[in-house]
Amino acid sequence: MITGSERMWRKMSKLADNAADKILKMIEEENRFSVGDKLPNELVLAQELGVSRSTLREAIRILTTNGVLEIRRGKGTFVSANTVISSDTFSDIASGLDDLFEMRLMFEPDCAFLAAQRATDEEIDIICYYGEEIEKKILSGEDRTFEEQKFHESIANATHNAFVKQFMPIIFNAIKKGVVVLTKDQDVSDDNMKDDRLIMDFLKKRNAEGARTAMRLHIIHAMEMLNKK
Repeated sequence: MITGSERMWRKMSKLADNAADKILKMIEEENRFSVGDKLPNELVLAQELGVSRSTLREAIRILTTNGVLEIRRGKGTFVSANTVISSDTFSDIASGLDDLFEMRLMFEPDCAFLAAQRATDEEIDIICYYGEEIEKKILSGEDRTFEEQKFHESIANATHNAFVKQFMPIIFNAIKKGVVVLTKDQDVSDDNMKDDRLIMDFLKKRNAEGARTAMRLHIIHAMEMLNKK
């Protein structure tokens, strides 16, 4: 049963996610802001997005964690140089993916193992929330990059390891590039949903070995499909 506090958290989280998505579209689709540009001040941007300033701050935190924005003390919030995939061709996007996914294979299964052991019940709920959002995006044919990143970030955060976050920009880059290359493949999407469900099931059961194996299989499936491209 979903508690009142959980419903409130989901609503607040969704508002921040939506605001983050709108800011990202301003940068990557509408070309309103380029790398190095400063965002409007907090009050102006919050009014334009139709959200509270606290929701905007959470959205900026999300995008900062993803490497899209960077906060310069005393100066403001700027579009990071890591925001845009600098590629002109499909082959450029795909280049380096093997190494990125190999790094994920070395790192993320153990994150899932520790998350199963250390996550709070609320953190498990957060992970599953984003897992469910990924499935919705897949079924509706929408881009799922943001939800994929949040799913894996939530698992990493649940390890309660102080240094794990330092690896997340690399993980986000691999996820973003992988979605660009593989998103149109229905077999990949079907595998993605099955793998995510398996990961979530093991995390809910606090089965650390199962979670590690499920995450490992998830990444291996993606690597196998990349090698077929």
